Amino acid sequence: MLQAVKTKYEHTIYAGYLGYITQAIVNNFAPLLFLTFGREYGLTLDQITLITTVNFFVQLCVDLLSAKLMDRIGYRRGIVGAHLFAVAGLAGMACLPDLVGSPYLGLMISVVLYAVGGGIIEVLISPIIEACPTEKKEAAMSLLHSFYCWGHVAVVLLSTLFFQVFGVGNWKVMACIWALVPLFNLFYFTLVPLYPIVQDTEELSLGGLLGQKVFWLFLVIMICAGASEQAMSQWASAFAESGLRVSKTVGDLAGPCAFALLMGTSRALYAKYSEKLPLKKFMKMSAVLCILCYVVAAFSGQAVIGLLGCALCGFSVGIFWPGTFSVAAGRLPGGGTAMYALMALAGDVGCSSGPTVVGLAAGAFGGDLKKGMAIAMIFPVMILLGICMMKEQKKEGQTKGR
Repeated sequence: MLQAVKTKYEHTIYAGYLGYITQAIVNNFAPLLFLTFGREYGLTLDQITLITTVNFFVQLCVDLLSAKLMDRIGYRRGIVGAHLFAVAGLAGMACLPDLVGSPYLGLMISVVLYAVGGGIIEVLISPIIEACPTEKKEAAMSLLHSFYCWGHVAVVLLSTLFFQVFGVGNWKVMACIWALVPLFNLFYFTLVPLYPIVQDTEELSLGGLLGQKVFWLFLVIMICAGASEQAMSQWASAFAESGLRVSKTVGDLAGPCAFALLMGTSRALYAKYSEKLPLKKFMKMSAVLCILCYVVAAFSGQAVIGLLGCALCGFSVGIFWPGTFSVAAGRLPGGGTAMYALMALAGDVGCSSGPTVVGLAAGAFGGDLKKGMAIAMIFPVMILLGICMMKEQKKEGQTKGR
């Protein structure tokens, strides 16, 4: 059994799946406890908001530094270290607030630790799986990214179940339980085989990569992919609570949980039927569906239909992130670590800016979230235009090569 783990690439893929589940835990567990942190530690709304801000800011910094650093450290050390940071951060949430003089400082130290782990995981997992000797690269990438969605759903459902049974006062126990996932994967990644990221071609320098016009197009698409995803996901619960007037628990399940479930379904379905459906065609169809979902959410007069648009948006955005990675890997096979790191950075910029655009636009119209959604429609529109431009550039490149 141990020999199989060390030699078969399937185990590398399984470890990749757990890596994305770890990232889902890192990004989605703490937000379930924001009100609890406020009550237990007397935190203000500004302090609670800073938890999310610091998490994504640290991940953005890690994305940027990884463009050069990970090649020097090595992929195995990098990915093992990432999981070690995730374990320290999640376990630290349970103990550091009581050990450090300030509970808030203890929480923020934990956030920084697991954010470092999450950022490295985001940069390294995709190229590690892309390098595996799989026959269906696009399908493998789509299925890999679906596990972030399954992890998101698991975090919401299992944590909610735990809190219902044992009480939210025992959240520290749940934090330690979630820390077991990266702890196991840490040891798993010390055993599985890792393959060269750039094969049969010369790796592009950072300057050479930035000199490729199509790479800048990929960055724009990644920004819009993250923005399209999070602009809807982050506000779905608010739609459910305000429109349907349900409890927060039901709102979370009907909003972001349903969004994540359908996003994972989209990625898994494409992985299954990738041979019958060209990637770019599926991305175009998804972009059109995404635009329609934003139209429904923004202009529907009925809350239930609006919420349905939010949920279906999860299905429509599912292919954007992994699909762009796959197309980039095919167009720029020498991109290496720098390409994946900068694309992850662009995606995170989108994840941060998308909800902000919705919030600011809604605030400008007196708190009307529908107006914010209408403005955010620009993101899937730009994705559709970007994919069409990509096709034209490819034809242009082929003409020049003749």
